[in-house]
Amino acid sequence: MSNQSDQSLLKDGWLPGVKSVGFGGDYNPEQWPEEVWAEDLDLMRRAGVNLVSIGIFSWALLEPRPGEFDFGWLDRVIEGLHGAGVRVDLGTPTTVPPAWFWQQNPHVRPVLRDGTVLATGSRGICCPSSPEYAEASVRITTELAKRYGNHPAVSLWHVHNEYGAPISECYCEVSAASFREWLKARYGTLDALNAAWGTAFWGQTYYEWTQVGTPALSGTSSNPAHRLDFARFSNEELIGCFTRERDVLHELAPGIPVTTNFMATNCPSMDLWKWSAEVDVVANDHYLTAADPLSQVGLALDADLTRSLAGGRPWILMEHSSSAVNWQPRNLAKRPGEMARNSLSHLARGADAILFFQWRASRRGAEKFHSAMLPHAGANSRVFGEITQLGATLGDLDAVLGSRVRAQAAILWDWESFWAQDLDWRPSVDLAPRQQVREYYERLWRDHVTVDFAHPTADLSGYPVVLAPASYLLTAEAVANLTAYVEGGGHLVVGPFSGVVDQDDAVHPGGWNGAVRDLLQVSVEEVLPLPAEGQVALTGDLKGRIWAEDLQLLGAETILEYLDGPATGRAAVTRRTLGAGTATYVSTVLDHQVLGAVLDPVLERAGVTVDRDLPWDLELVSRHAEDGTEYVFAINHATTPVDLRVDGTDLLTGETCAGSAKIPAGSVRIFRR
Repeated sequence: MSNQSDQSLLKDGWLPGVKSVGFGGDYNPEQWPEEVWAEDLDLMRRAGVNLVSIGIFSWALLEPRPGEFDFGWLDRVIEGLHGAGVRVDLGTPTTVPPAWFWQQNPHVRPVLRDGTVLATGSRGICCPSSPEYAEASVRITTELAKRYGNHPAVSLWHVHNEYGAPISECYCEVSAASFREWLKARYGTLDALNAAWGTAFWGQTYYEWTQVGTPALSGTSSNPAHRLDFARFSNEELIGCFTRERDVLHELAPGIPVTTNFMATNCPSMDLWKWSAEVDVVANDHYLTAADPLSQVGLALDADLTRSLAGGRPWILMEHSSSAVNWQPRNLAKRPGEMARNSLSHLARGADAILFFQWRASRRGAEKFHSAMLPHAGANSRVFGEITQLGATLGDLDAVLGSRVRAQAAILWDWESFWAQDLDWRPSVDLAPRQQVREYYERLWRDHVTVDFAHPTADLSGYPVVLAPASYLLTAEAVANLTAYVEGGGHLVVGPFSGVVDQDDAVHPGGWNGAVRDLLQVSVEEVLPLPAEGQVALTGDLKGRIWAEDLQLLGAETILEYLDGPATGRAAVTRRTLGAGTATYVSTVLDHQVLGAVLDPVLERAGVTVDRDLPWDLELVSRHAEDGTEYVFAINHATTPVDLRVDGTDLLTGETCAGSAKIPAGSVRIFRR
């Protein structure tokens, strides 16, 4: 059962019993004596908490010995929350198998690519192909569903935790056997597998299925097609772990939606387009990258990607931080007002629940220095004061629930292409596909253009502009889709080193960009990576970085030329008209400061308005309700106030604005019009 096929699960609000913007976080009362629980409930009421996640790491307490269950403490927690009016997102604790499981099944400890067998004592998962793990996880999930599936406090099931982190691939013998079965289902015969993998290269031809193993660390670069298929297999094995538990919950607790928490941009091993089809509600964890001076841009990108995974439907910010995390090299505390800006940016971009990790800061364990809603400094702290204010703010925003974000452009995002491009022995280590996407995204973010993300085979017809900054792997289906998009009047921009390989990581015939050569009417004769820190000059006083290409025009027109470097005098940016649309090719890496010179004509031709009169660090996003109401979120990341042209009523202050409003430094305003 998928979120597309059974929207009836979302009832009585957008989650069962949840009629307000969700606010709360991970609650781990098992870390504290029971006398603390009453204080927790009082402080949750004070803060406006209405939704918490519980039980995620509690398998060892719930099943202390195989088949022996103890739910008494969890009964008391859930009853207490129910009495306090707090809804429950109930976890299945299968991210942390108990000590007895590891003692009984030492052979399913995960094995890394270099052969290291990981010890227990952390969190994550065992070999995802383990039948022992499947049996044990179904057993605990079944017992939870039987006991709490009809409890009036439960609004959501939360399976596992952050699949793929920290373990996404296992190279043990159990995985190898499962991988062979997966390959048999995919290819049917060894001849087909040998052809797809190109095993004639380096004498790797297989004659027996038992000869095929995992792509463990070898003497030099492994077969890239082998590694790409193993990434696909590993992703599908983890999806199988999720759906196994989900199906139990659907059967025994009908009417309660089931989710798991994604990490949209921070878990590169998961193909979340496939995952999003399996959850009833999309949920995501996001933490600022402290080393990024513009981390608000990364936050917005992550949120827009999550909304896109949800198909535009409401989604859940399952975790973010009230202040610093504890696992980055330098963990920067959030400054006053930053937490509210982060939270409301997620709300602006489609999240209808704003949750944190975690409610009360832990005194012990690996995350004791991670911030919390209730920090070590207690209820009189600045952080808890801001949490309480945020709860009050969100409590006044019920009108926003269910409204949708409308994007003016789409950026292509394909995990399989990223997996393939990330493999060994590519022309330049500096050509990082996700960073290319970030540059294009940041240009539009600064220009106040709202963006969706899309898979290359998705329906793109609703977007006047589609950007493909890094589409190294393109299938025939994707190319046909992009061609039809342009012919139908769309405006496509393609970045360098795109359309190079097919689904098996085999180079397309006809040049370095063989898949898109006919669409772009350009052939890449040779790729020309630049030295470290190298740049090339382009007409228009622009600078390209990292990469250049020697282009042969097959019908496209030159927009910009290389003025120096290895492709001097050759076309750098081209455009061709096809049907009612255009296809632009950018053969070098342009950062966001100069991308406007290429994108502006495309956006203008597509009728997309760029607003550079406003300061770039005023974030503007709108949500639209079915009745025509628009909610304009204005988030000022600057240190000075901004005057915004706007009409409407500010939901946060009650002020009615006729023509303009002042957005104070570091603050947020939400206008209803």
